[in-house]
Amino acid sequence: MRTSTATPTRIAGVLTGLALALGGAALAAPAAHADVTACINQVERELQGGEAPDSVRMACYVGLTGDHEQCVTGLTASGVTNGTAVSACRVAPQ
Repeated sequence: MRTSTATPTRIAGVLTGLALALGGAALAAPAAHADVTACINQVERELQGGEAPDSVRMACYVGLTGDHEQCVTGLTASGVTNGTAVSACRVAPQ
């Protein structure tokens, strides 16, 4: 059975690609957190200095995933006005 000299090169290439992909995911995580924070901050401005409850934080996280309608529904159920909910959910996935 013959072993190709390209096999170790392919393995190294796959491992390098995997390391870059995982490193890129780690770098993207803080940016995602900032998007949720922007959504929460927008709601907290409406609350005029009050801290957003966990239900708002969860709705903003849902908005981060791209489910705009569910984000708005979650925020309005938490007592946020529709206008603020729409604009806060708009900034979540950006």
